[in-house]
Amino acid sequence: MKRLSVIALCLTSILFACSSIKHGSKSSGLAKLNGTWELNYITGPRIAFNGLYPNRKPTLVVNTAEKKISGNSSCNNYSGVLVADDHKISFKGPIASTKMACLDGNGEGVYFKTLEQVTSYDIVNDTTLNLISGDIAVMRFTKK
Repeated sequence: MKRLSVIALCLTSILFACSSIKHGSKSSGLAKLNGTWELNYITGPRIAFNGLYPNRKPTLVVNTAEKKISGNSSCNNYSGVLVADDHKISFKGPIASTKMACLDGNGEGVYFKTLEQVTSYDIVNDTTLNLISGDIAVMRFTKK
């Protein structure tokens, strides 16, 4: 009987430890989004990345505490509400943007259109943010 109690206690401890580890990783995923990210890859257009963004690369600034996003689309500044959890993220909500004339082509349009398609994210080594649509990485950012 004493042996069964010890085994039950050990199993309970293991289960509790596993659930704590899993819970901790969920909250840290969202926290890793914090900061400024600079775009270095975008899928879709037949124009080279440097042709889309010849003067300035788009940025994404994430503030999880205030549930806000902001940044620069290579021409205009933008801001909106952060809709994200440990793996999912959405940019379908309203995003406010300045309205300066962008002479660098259609890079800004490609940026916002691609953001709207994003459904989840993955952070690699705390330095690379992949924004994913379905199961395809459509944008990649580097931490600044």
